[in-house]
Amino acid sequence: MPATTQLPIPAHFDAAKVGEVWRVPYQATAAAATDWAQQQQIPAAAQDRFRLCLLAIDVQNTFCIPDHELFVGGHSGLGAVEDNIRLCEFIYRNLSQITQIALTMDTHTAVQIFHPAFWIDAAGEHPAPMTLIAASEVEQGLWQVDPAIAPALHQPYETLQAYALHYVQALTQQEKYLLTIWPYHSMLGGIGHAIVSSVEQACLFHNLARHSQTRFEIKGGNPLTENYSVLQPEVLSDQHQQAIAQKNSGFLQYLLDFDAVLIAGQAKSHCVAWTIADLLREIQATDPKLAQKVYLLEDCSSPVVVPGVIDFTESAEMAYARFAAAGMHRINSSDPLENWLQLA
Repeated sequence: MPATTQLPIPAHFDAAKVGEVWRVPYQATAAAATDWAQQQQIPAAAQDRFRLCLLAIDVQNTFCIPDHELFVGGHSGLGAVEDNIRLCEFIYRNLSQITQIALTMDTHTAVQIFHPAFWIDAAGEHPAPMTLIAASEVEQGLWQVDPAIAPALHQPYETLQAYALHYVQALTQQEKYLLTIWPYHSMLGGIGHAIVSSVEQACLFHNLARHSQTRFEIKGGNPLTENYSVLQPEVLSDQHQQAIAQKNSGFLQYLLDFDAVLIAGQAKSHCVAWTIADLLREIQATDPKLAQKVYLLEDCSSPVVVPGVIDFTESAEMAYARFAAAGMHRINSSDPLENWLQLA
């Protein structure tokens, strides 16, 4: 990969608007991108000899806009907003070097195993958001599937209850997080599901300046499992060892076909960490040296922190330390690409 010079940031980018929801002016952005490519002599992505993918995980309003359902504030209180300012600036500065951008999108409906509607206690009350449900609590009957949802999932209640017990036991056996009851979020068709406006505009600008195409990868629609990682859900089979989901092998191969993959997004402790962990697992099973093509944009992700309730900072740090020990690179978005990308 040849030495490069970072590009200036286009005049339309306004860091003060990154924490807001607004309509992207598509036609005006398209015209500006075409003019920018000519002014800055930006080549088409198809000409790239060193192919670079930016994977931005769940950069959606529900996680990234203050007052939305699961805003990732991190320790600063504005974590995801600050991360996305840096992410947008990174895209604009390195426009001529990013071959393709891939965006994952957490995608949910109301009745899913991690939403309150799925569960009730002995009094018939749904769990509050951020409740952690342990296998022992389901075994003791402290939490059980709400019988009212069985028709919506087209399964007998007894089958769903047996599956729910299997599910929380499987999480424990696989040493994964306890089942977390999340607020309703990333609801398909809702404002929270959409990509952050400033990031959407940056991606569109990249598309049209480089004649590239953003890849959108949907995850999280299976009502019977969490799906933090874009590469596979938390649980793949039911209590009878029948498959309920499968690995996302196509997207895995898509990522590994690039010369380098840069990873950012939300939340560092959950969907980002779980995606990287699954990517690393597949790499180690194939060729451990491939880990060296993965770069973690550390200042473009924040962990889940709910003051006084829960703080996943330490678990995120432990995960990233493990990724680095395996050969992945922890880097900052402000550094020029040539400072840390291995030469092709």
